Amino acid sequence: MHTDARLSSLQEKHLRLDRAILDEEKRSWPDDSAIKRMKLEKLHLKEEIDRLARTSHRVN
Repeated sequence: MHTDARLSSLQEKHLRLDRAILDEEKRSWPDDSAIKRMKLEKLHLKEEIDRLARTSHRVN
């Protein structure tokens, strides 16, 4: 996958996770383990986004 397309895809996933976390936190009985899992996944996505962005800037 082209770097820009991959970066865009990761950013979309990051945004979807952010919304899912907010939705879960608004529930009457939020699932703390699900929130923790989503936050960890979001962190991994952010790290990958940052890595790709740095790599992309070096190439250009």
